Amino acid sequence: MIKRLLIGAATGAIATAFAAGAYAQATNNTELEQVVVTAQRREQSAQDVGIALSVISGEQLAARGVTNVNQLQYQTPSLEVTPAFGGGQPQFRLRGVGFDDYATNNTPTVGVYVDEVAYPVPAATQGVLYDIDRVEVLRGPQGTLYGRNTTGGAINFITNRPTDHLSAGVTAEYGRFDSAKVEGFVSGPISDTLKGRLSAVTEQGGAWQKNRVTGEKLGDADRSAVRGQLDWTPTDKVDVLASAHYGRDKSDGQGLYLLNVPGQVGDTKYNATGWGPSATFAALAGVSPGEKPSRDNESGGGSITANVDLGFAKLTSISSYEKLKRRELNDWDAKSTSESDTFWGSDVDVYSQEVRLASKDAGPLNWVAGAYYSHQKLDETFLTDFTQSLGFITNTSYSQKVESISGFGQGEYAITPRFKAILGLRYEHEERDLENFATKIGGAPLFTNGDRHTSLNELSGKAGVEFQADDNVLLYANVSRGVKSGGFTVYNSPQADQINAFKPEVLWAYETGFKGDLARNLRLNGSVFYYDYRDQQVLGVVINPANGAIGRITNAPKSEIYGGELELQWTPFHGLQITQTASYKKGSYKTFDDVDASSAVQDPVTHLWSAKTIDKSGVALDFPRISYGGTVSYTWAVGDFDVQAATDYAYRDKSPSFLGTEYTVASYWLANANLTIQPKDGPWSLGLWGRNIFNEKYDVTRNYFLTSAKVGAAGRPATYGVRASYAF
Repeated sequence: MIKRLLIGAATGAIATAFAAGAYAQATNNTELEQVVVTAQRREQSAQDVGIALSVISGEQLAARGVTNVNQLQYQTPSLEVTPAFGGGQPQFRLRGVGFDDYATNNTPTVGVYVDEVAYPVPAATQGVLYDIDRVEVLRGPQGTLYGRNTTGGAINFITNRPTDHLSAGVTAEYGRFDSAKVEGFVSGPISDTLKGRLSAVTEQGGAWQKNRVTGEKLGDADRSAVRGQLDWTPTDKVDVLASAHYGRDKSDGQGLYLLNVPGQVGDTKYNATGWGPSATFAALAGVSPGEKPSRDNESGGGSITANVDLGFAKLTSISSYEKLKRRELNDWDAKSTSESDTFWGSDVDVYSQEVRLASKDAGPLNWVAGAYYSHQKLDETFLTDFTQSLGFITNTSYSQKVESISGFGQGEYAITPRFKAILGLRYEHEERDLENFATKIGGAPLFTNGDRHTSLNELSGKAGVEFQADDNVLLYANVSRGVKSGGFTVYNSPQADQINAFKPEVLWAYETGFKGDLARNLRLNGSVFYYDYRDQQVLGVVINPANGAIGRITNAPKSEIYGGELELQWTPFHGLQITQTASYKKGSYKTFDDVDASSAVQDPVTHLWSAKTIDKSGVALDFPRISYGGTVSYTWAVGDFDVQAATDYAYRDKSPSFLGTEYTVASYWLANANLTIQPKDGPWSLGLWGRNIFNEKYDVTRNYFLTSAKVGAAGRPATYGVRASYAF
């Protein structure tokens, strides 16, 4: 608590010092920027969009050291992204709506898009971010305007486009633990109708963990990516953007540490870890015996986006293909023994096609209508080394195919100049097939009935109203229905029951909010929401009469979540910018009779298994209730140079766990700082940066795969370094 108070006091002191310095240079040039977004498939000011959304520019992402989607949770309210066991499978949660699953095959509650292309497999979202124009985080169901339906929300990344004039730039930084990052681009016209852009990035080094026995380092990054774009405008009514990208990630994995809990000797240092796959397991995984946690992933793909001006409307076609080859070795017991080492071998292919038509008239009616098709193929092998805990190695493999087609549309009608009504609908049909699922021990399948099928036929929608109270204040209210696909639990199991499909979940969302430019230099946005959750997908237990308790994703019939957010932007003086964000959310089960696995017993006569149930009505859902964050930056002139000092900070409330109090992730604060100098209107800049500057010791997750090894994934310690950039 003392450390948190010191962090808050230090941050407040920085802000006060900036304000005092800014007072002497105050001018009337403090008007806030109107940020243009495409959240509703057309360009609008963010303040004119009647939904809860946050926008962060690419420059802000770079300055704050945000290099992947997971780190966005410290930049926007109500968002949490947890890497399962610290590995490459992210678990997204927005406004408490999330899905805990370490497997690769199921859809997330939060949709991630890059240039309007959906990434429906969460593991495929873990590439490095670079050459980004902005990111838009939309809270709540978004199905009526997007290719895929989600219950939690959407994260849209928009990359920088080819430029009309020749430009190029490079940014390099070096930091603690020998970390380095270099990013660059070149952009400009190729002919009168064609322009292009090429951008690339590489990250290296940064190992901050050590093997507790040998002292060997762990945590080095080794990832690179490249993207090329061609923008062709043969006429003033046709625009075609072709984009292709490739990435390679051969980085070390996250090492886990042993929790200091009863019955287990824990690590005294957060950076301590251990590993040691057996020779037999290493041969099956295709790695070296004793290899450290690591990954060898390749990703690539491309898209063609064509826009045609038809006069009365704009026709858009988006064709895309994405591929991920994932090879990831993890040690989930954090020991040199082979108790629960894991290996993922995943091959993902996703093809999608979207066609939509959007109105162009400036009249009272705006509309968009379209169709979306997606085909996914996943082939996966999941190996687990239980040699020194259970006495065997498991090999789980399967294929999954998902085919989805949907139609969507939304209309907005201005009943009066200040009052608008919105109605949107989306219908989706999905076929999901699990094929050839098998868990093998010693090469022998434990069961062969490994094919399953489930389908989805669901209508989702939105109805809302917007009222422009005056030129600078927007009031809105929305009711929406979101749907998340059902799926299969594909963990190690000899039981056929485990892979039986769980049902889709449905979310009814009720939200009201306001967006207000209260003065030229002060903006305040807020929203409150209530979610009526039906068939929430949760990790639970089912009882097979012949085999006993089986871990499986199940459905909780009724749950609820409610809360709200506030976002403030303030420019009190010229050069000084302040933002603040805060959110609160709380949820509980309303109807859920969960199986009590500890009560499972086998009848001595019939030999059939049974178990009691636990009434979880009123039991709180597992997520942090409070998040808080902010930024303070001040720019002033020193001769012919501009100097900027900036800090950003975030607080996350404790995150309870259904596994017990030992696995509660404690609350924590994080704070970063930057100092940058550049000539006025000059092409270069130099800077110093620090991240987690108060060296907060915190966990991103706590868990266990086997109870013999209760583990945590620690966050990175304090890092600091230098940055230089040049662009023209």
